[in-house]
Amino acid sequence: MRDKRKKFVELAEARVNRAVKDIRLIGNLSNRGSYEYSEQDAREIFKALQKELDAAKSRFSENGEGGVDSFRLSSR
Repeated sequence: MRDKRKKFVELAEARVNRAVKDIRLIGNLSNRGSYEYSEQDAREIFKALQKELDAAKSRFSENGEGGVDSFRLSSR
């Protein structure tokens, strides 16, 4: 049982750190000097992130599933 805990901690730390880094990189996209985006684009990004976060949280509490397979901005 201790090996399972050790593996969980190892993977959780690596994955959460990677997710935090990637979220920070998404935040960098807010630089209007470098990028052009609409408020709708920003809403879609955060809606997809929130949906996936909610799904992950649900899996820990209810053993449920869900989320998005992949993220894409809607085309104009």
